Amino acid sequence: MKEGPDIARIAALIGDPARANMLTALMTGKALTATELAAEAGITGQTASSHLSKMDDGGLLRVRKQGRHKYFSLANDDVATVLEGLMGLAAKTGHLRTRTGPKDAPLRKARVCYNHLAGDMGTRMFDAFIAQGYLQTTGEALDLTPLGEDFMRRFGVDLDGLRRAKAPLCRECLDWSARRSHLAGSVGRALLTRLEDLGWARRTAGSRVVTFTRQGERQFLTEVIGALR
Repeated sequence: MKEGPDIARIAALIGDPARANMLTALMTGKALTATELAAEAGITGQTASSHLSKMDDGGLLRVRKQGRHKYFSLANDDVATVLEGLMGLAAKTGHLRTRTGPKDAPLRKARVCYNHLAGDMGTRMFDAFIAQGYLQTTGEALDLTPLGEDFMRRFGVDLDGLRRAKAPLCRECLDWSARRSHLAGSVGRALLTRLEDLGWARRTAGSRVVTFTRQGERQFLTEVIGALR
């Protein structure tokens, strides 16, 4: 194709194994240094710097300086969505880098997808919101219903504040492990933050795993999956 978006360039940037490992590491939503990303990719610092420069030029990364260090994060939600979609496609077509097993169970149960809840807990929440009439799909659009807005406010989500930010409230994100949808967008991000603020769940340092406390999981299943009454 001679005109239009250059998908080949973006695909080439993501497709390199070392760069793919670094991008996957950034799916935790946290900013990492070049040294930390080099360790994730198993390459030297000099090689990592070259890769990071290419991804920055390609619009995949956001770079911030603090003191003597540079911190790298994904440029935006669009990049995270593409990466999660590629993970789903790779899993669906059998392209897995490791065998599934007990080691993967916590990751499959609950994990962070850039800034929102994914894994089994995330897809169960999405399915419950659809079944209870809190979310509705219109073509490709996903929106909160009045019932959904009422639930979010009672659960402590500041919808008015989210709307002022003018970012999409709700997006449907394909979950690579469950191969079903979970909730992204500013509402998805706010819900994960709320779960952490309540002490029901916490992110595992150095991992994408989200760990629920025993009591937190019971309350999540009752008050979110079962819905507040």
